[in-house]
Amino acid sequence: MPIATVNPVNGETLRTYEAMGEEETERRLQLAEATFRTYRTTTFEERARLLHRAADLLDEDRRSIAEVMTTEMGKPVGQARAEAAKCAKAMRWYADHAADLLADEEPDPSDVKDSGASRVLVRYRPLGPVLAVMPWNFPLWQVVRFAAPALMAGNVGLLKHASNVPQTALYLEDLFHRAGFPEGCFQTLLIGSAAVDDILRDERVKAATLTGSEPAGRAVAATAGEMVKKTVLELGGSDPFVVMPSADLDRATAVAVTARVQNTGQSCIAAKRFIVHTDVHDAFAERFTRGMQALTTGDPMDEDTDVGPLASEQGRKDLAELVDDAVRSGARVLCGGELPDGPGWYYPPTVLAGITRDMRIHREEAFGPVATLYRAADLDEAVLIANDSPFGLSSNVWTRDEAEVDRFVRDLEAGGVFVNGMTASHPALPFGGVKRSGYGRELSGHGIREFCNITTVWHGA
Repeated sequence: MPIATVNPVNGETLRTYEAMGEEETERRLQLAEATFRTYRTTTFEERARLLHRAADLLDEDRRSIAEVMTTEMGKPVGQARAEAAKCAKAMRWYADHAADLLADEEPDPSDVKDSGASRVLVRYRPLGPVLAVMPWNFPLWQVVRFAAPALMAGNVGLLKHASNVPQTALYLEDLFHRAGFPEGCFQTLLIGSAAVDDILRDERVKAATLTGSEPAGRAVAATAGEMVKKTVLELGGSDPFVVMPSADLDRATAVAVTARVQNTGQSCIAAKRFIVHTDVHDAFAERFTRGMQALTTGDPMDEDTDVGPLASEQGRKDLAELVDDAVRSGARVLCGGELPDGPGWYYPPTVLAGITRDMRIHREEAFGPVATLYRAADLDEAVLIANDSPFGLSSNVWTRDEAEVDRFVRDLEAGGVFVNGMTASHPALPFGGVKRSGYGRELSGHGIREFCNITTVWHGA
């Protein structure tokens, strides 16, 4: 795949970049290793000062970088500005909290009195250069939620971004440089996917994080396992959105539309499978379909656009194939479901009902504005349908019955359970999944400690 900006509105290639060769990649690896030796000794106060400066610069650049993101991957421009603002917020959160999150810990003396030590403490130390393999769908946020904690912990970052967002990738390197971080603290590698394996095998790279597809995650995990290197993986998701009879149906329906089409439906944590109790199924289906039909699809630079184009021609083809397979197998199209005429990689907001287990869309992630609707006879069946997926990133449940809430929290196989609201990431909350959605956690204290050497320090009597 070429490293290029291709406008998904019309398929026009706007800018193409040459991939870095072995010599430039080697120079950057050497620089990362050398920079880490000194950067690791900086204080939390100094790192926080630099990260606050990066946040301030990002706020100043919010409109311009939002337009770059929209041009590169089609995100509605208002959502792109919100993404930039969220990144600045996360930077400030880690700048303000990292010192406490990574402070030395001393066990209660009574717990270690038989260890022979006069004093024991646990210290969090940085690992070194960390390789980040990142996707295009949230081209700033996916990177910042790794970079902010990694840099505050004293690590340095090497970014291999998706090949269709090179301008965003280069902007991120420039942002941290302008903020005053030492050269080599955060570098963008303009390389193809085939070059990732060799970089991950390099002894100077100490760990890796990947957000992306299941095949990409498997490849990185396999190499990292062979090299015995720490990884964090955030892969696909097919999140359930469960609606029970006691739910506020008007609010649940309105949020359901937003939860499905955020980022034109190209989000791992977007609700995709809508599992509705039979008592309220028909009412929900009617309102939800009406809400999806009312969305404005069009130019993502237009402030009134709700749904832009998909990021790539292949992505639209994959989505259409899932829908067509479901329809051939008996699914009912309540709205959408047909490729539109005209330029660009658009796909209409779509609702499918009558989903069965033999349809591909039941097992595979629909990465676009396509919702699948299920009818559940009771709570037990709702849980069974929700868990009948290879993925387990997050989940949404709508009920005002506390006993039902307890049951969902206990039994849903997911990294998050959002009650009466849609899944969202926040710097203070751990984020990640189970099953084929990956392992490890980003954000919060859990995220910053993922790439730390958790060191036991024992002092003799």
